[in-house]
Amino acid sequence: MKLDRIMWGIILLFVGGVLLLENFNVIEFYWRSIWRFWPVFLIIAGINILFNRKQSQIGSAISIGVLVVMLAFLFYKGQQPPKNRNWIEDNFRGNIDFDNDEDTSAVSVLNFSEPFVTDSAKQVILNISGGGTSFNLEGETDSLISALVNRKQGNFRLKKEMTDSTQTLTFAMQDKKGKWSINNGGNEVRFKLNKMPVWTVNMSMGAGEVDFDLRDYKVRTFKFDGGAAALDITMGDLLPITDVVVKTGVADVNLNVPTTSGCRIKSKTGLSSKDFEGFTKVANDTYETPNYKTATKKIFISFDGGLSNFAVKRY
Repeated sequence: MKLDRIMWGIILLFVGGVLLLENFNVIEFYWRSIWRFWPVFLIIAGINILFNRKQSQIGSAISIGVLVVMLAFLFYKGQQPPKNRNWIEDNFRGNIDFDNDEDTSAVSVLNFSEPFVTDSAKQVILNISGGGTSFNLEGETDSLISALVNRKQGNFRLKKEMTDSTQTLTFAMQDKKGKWSINNGGNEVRFKLNKMPVWTVNMSMGAGEVDFDLRDYKVRTFKFDGGAAALDITMGDLLPITDVVVKTGVADVNLNVPTTSGCRIKSKTGLSSKDFEGFTKVANDTYETPNYKTATKKIFISFDGGLSNFAVKRY
C-alpha cells in the first residue's frame, strides 16, 4: 500500500477517534487550541515527500512514526483549554503580514448610527461583513442601530436602503484594494439595536469572532456564512418561527436556545464535532427537542461545516 494512503488513513482515524471520544464525553477537546501548531502538517508533508521517493520500509516506518508522534502531541495540546477566546488572533499573529504600509498599532474610534422611524422600520434586514473583526451586541438603543468601532485596519461603512416597509442596513468593512492584513489586535465592533423591529441578520466573514445575545430581540432569521470563526449566539422566543442557518469551514459555534421553544436541528457537518444537549436524534442528521411538536414557538437550525465544533444548549 502507498505510504501517502497509509498516512491519510491514520489522520482520518485520529480525527474520527477524537470526535467519537468527544461525543461520548470521554474527553473535552478544544480544536482551537491546536490551530497555532498548523506547521506540524508541513513537517509531516515534507517527511512524506522525502521518504516516499525511496519507497523503503525503513523510510515508511520513519514517516509513520513521525506522524504518530505529531498526532499524539496534538492530542495532548487539544485537551488544554485555550488561554483566551481570541484564538484567530493567536493563530496569525506574527505569521502573516500582507500590508506593511499600515500602522497596526494605531487605533481609531468610529461611530455609526441610523435614526429609528416608527412607520418605516417594522422589518429590518441587517447585512454584516468583515474579516479579522470581533463583533459584539451590547444592548439596545433608541436609534435603529448604532455601532462603535475600534478600528486598526480597513474602512467601515453603514449604508441604508428602503424598499416598501423593509429597511436594509449594510455594515461592511472594506480593505485597501489588493491587500489583506491581520494585525495584532484586529478590529472590534460593538452594536446596539432597537428592540421594536423584526430583524433578519445576515453575517458574512472570513476570520473573526461573533458574540450576539439576541434573546430580547425579535429575530426572524439569523444567517452566518464564514470560514475560521468563533460564534457565541443566544436566541430568544419572541416570534412564532425563527430560522438559524450557520455555514462554516473551521469554526467554534455555540448556540443557546430557550427551553420554551421547540427546536429542530439539521446538520451536514462532515468531520465536525456535535454536542446537542437536550436533543434527540430522530433521523440521519436530524435532531429535535422533546417539545418540538407541541411547542407554539419553534426554532429551525441548520448547520453546514467541514471541520468545526457545533454545540447547542437550552436555557
